[in-house]
Amino acid sequence: MIVFGAIDFAAALVRAGKFLGHHVTVCDARPVFATRARFPEADDIVVDWPHRYLRETETDGRTVLCVLTHDAKFDVPLLAEALRLPVAYVGAMGSRRTHEDRNRRLREAGVSEHELARLRSPIGLDLGARTPEETAVSIAAEIIAARHGGTGRPLTGSGTPIHRAGRETERLSRAV
Repeated sequence: MIVFGAIDFAAALVRAGKFLGHHVTVCDARPVFATRARFPEADDIVVDWPHRYLRETETDGRTVLCVLTHDAKFDVPLLAEALRLPVAYVGAMGSRRTHEDRNRRLREAGVSEHELARLRSPIGLDLGARTPEETAVSIAAEIIAARHGGTGRPLTGSGTPIHRAGRETERLSRAV
């Protein structure tokens, strides 16, 4: 998990990511915010422009990218890079208005509709979250749902299986 943007919400998300077993990196271009004191539970703290750091970082189909920078000068180049990578999850924080503006800017930067469709924004599931910790749970829940094909809906009355076979198990059963 790479968390871009060293804000208070990021500190809570780092804790949630660690709880879920991720190796968590925090990246921010502002050295005053990206500090060990603010993110003691992060595995790595990087002071660099987010898009440059991502470009130089190895990612794969398990990588989770959470963009909490909340600033177009960081978001647009970072997301243009992120949405072209074969990663598991790309989410970005912001209001619906921010999301629409960000999408416009990303289209202007050459990001395709197919690539934009991969963006989870506003980030997280609708849990009514207010605090950084609640928001981190909301984001973590969306990451889990994306990984395992969950709907994010309550199990009560859903009729869907409580435990789904993993993607690898499903792939193997189709091959047989």
